[in-house]
Amino acid sequence: MQRFTDRQYLTQDQYRDSSNLDARIEIHERFSTNPYGWFNWVFDTLVQLPADSNILELGCGSAAMWKECAARIPAGWMITLTDLSDGMLDAAWRNLVVTGRNFKFEQMDAQSIVYKDESFDVVIANHMLYHVPDRPESFGEIRRVLRPGGRLIATTVGENHMQEVNGWLEHATTERGIRPFSQPFTLENGLRQLQAFFSKVEVTRYRDNLKVPEVEPLMDYICSMTRASDLSEGGLAMIEKQLMAILEKEGEILITKDSGLFQALKQENS
Repeated sequence: MQRFTDRQYLTQDQYRDSSNLDARIEIHERFSTNPYGWFNWVFDTLVQLPADSNILELGCGSAAMWKECAARIPAGWMITLTDLSDGMLDAAWRNLVVTGRNFKFEQMDAQSIVYKDESFDVVIANHMLYHVPDRPESFGEIRRVLRPGGRLIATTVGENHMQEVNGWLEHATTERGIRPFSQPFTLENGLRQLQAFFSKVEVTRYRDNLKVPEVEPLMDYICSMTRASDLSEGGLAMIEKQLMAILEKEGEILITKDSGLFQALKQENS
C-alpha cells in the first residue's frame, strides 16, 4: 500500500493532527485485557538506561508514552522528540508542556537525521518504522548517531496483530479488487532487517488482547486507519453490521493483539 509510506499522505492526511492516532490509542487504553499497560511495559525497558542518557525519538507522534510515564523519567535524561509531521509535534508539545519537563522538539525525517555521529545513547522508534520508505537508509542513520554501546529500541506489531480487524477490512474491500495488505516491518520480518545493521538484536512480545463491548469505538478505530480510505460507505456499513451481530451474539468483540519491541545494539568497537 503506497499510502502507508507516502510522506504527503502521512503528513497532510493520516497524521496531519493527532486525531487518528488518538482514536487508535483510546481503544487500547479502554479495552486491553492486560492491566499493566503498553506504555508502562515499553518504559520498563527505557528505565534501564543510565540516568544521564541522551535520547532521540523518531516519529514521536503525540508523545502519549512520555505523558503517561512522565513521573518515571529520570531528571538527568536529555530527550529530543522528532516527527515528520508538524501537526504531530504540536500535539506532542501540548501533551508534554503540562509535565514541566524539558523536552526538545524538532521536525525531522528518520531517513536523514540532522545530528552528528555518536550523539545519542539510545534511539527510540515506536510503531513508526513501517512508515519509512527506505528503512535501510534510516537504519544506517540511526546506527551513525548512536554512540558505541548504544541501542535502538523499536516497537512494532506482529503478523497476527488485530487480525480480526484486518479480516473485516479485507472482506469489505474484496469486491473492489484491493489486494491484502502486508506490513513492511513486523516482529517477524523486522529481525532480519535490523541484523544487517546491528550486532545484536533481541525481540520481546507483550501479551495482550482487546475485549470491546461497544461498536462505536471500534468503528472509530477502523475509520482512523490508513486502509479505511479503501472502504466505500457500503463497506463501512457492512463492517458495522457484522460487529453488531458479533456483539449481540457474544456480548463482546474479542480482538487479537500482537505487539512487542526490538532492542538492537551497536557494538562498542564499531
